[in-house]
Amino acid sequence: MTLKNTADRWGAVSQSLHWLIVVMIAGLAVVGLTMTDMSNGPAKIKIYALHKSIGLTLLALVALRLAWRVYAGAPKPVAGTPHWQERVASLTHWALYVLMFAMPISGWVFNSSAGYPLQYFGWFNLPKIAARSEELAQLSRNLHEYGFWLLLALVLGHAAAAFYHHLFQNDDTLTRMLPGRRRAAAALSPQPVSASPTSSENPDAP
Repeated sequence: MTLKNTADRWGAVSQSLHWLIVVMIAGLAVVGLTMTDMSNGPAKIKIYALHKSIGLTLLALVALRLAWRVYAGAPKPVAGTPHWQERVASLTHWALYVLMFAMPISGWVFNSSAGYPLQYFGWFNLPKIAARSEELAQLSRNLHEYGFWLLLALVLGHAAAAFYHHLFQNDDTLTRMLPGRRRAAAALSPQPVSASPTSSENPDAP
C-alpha cells in the first residue's frame, strides 16, 4: 500500500487519518453525552477538560487530513456509480469537513466567551479566540449542540451508504478505505483459455 492516494484507492495516510478521526468523533460523542448529566465536582471538571483537549486534537487532525487530500488528491469515483450518487457523496464529504471544523471551533468560542480557562491536556494554556459575552456564549453553545446532532446524522448516513455499496452493489466504495482489502484484478477478469496443441507443437500428433 502506498502512502499517497491512487486513482482507485485511498493511501495509507488517508486511511489512518480517516479511521482515527472516526474513533475520536465516537469518543467525543460518548463523553459529550455523558458529562452533561454528571454532578458538579472535580470529576466533571476533568471530563470537560478531556473533552476539550480531544476536540482540539480533532481540529488539528481534520486540518491535516484536508491538507493531505489537497496534496495527494482523491481516488476517482467507483466505476458504474450514477452521477447523482457521486454528487451526493461529494456534498456529504464537504459537509462533514465543515462540521468537523465547526464543532471544535464553536466549542472554543463558547469556552472563551464564557470565560473558562482552556488547557491542552494540562500541558499548556491556549489563548481566547473571543471576548467574554453572554450572547456569544449562548449562540456558540447552541451551534455546538445542534451541530453535533447534524454531524452524527451525516456520519451515520455516510456509513450506511458505504455498507449499502459494499453489501448490495458489491463495489469497492468501502474496501478501498480498508487496509489490505483489495479486489484481485485476476478474479474479476476472465481467464484466457489455453489453445489446444497443434501438430506442429506436438511431434507425436498424427
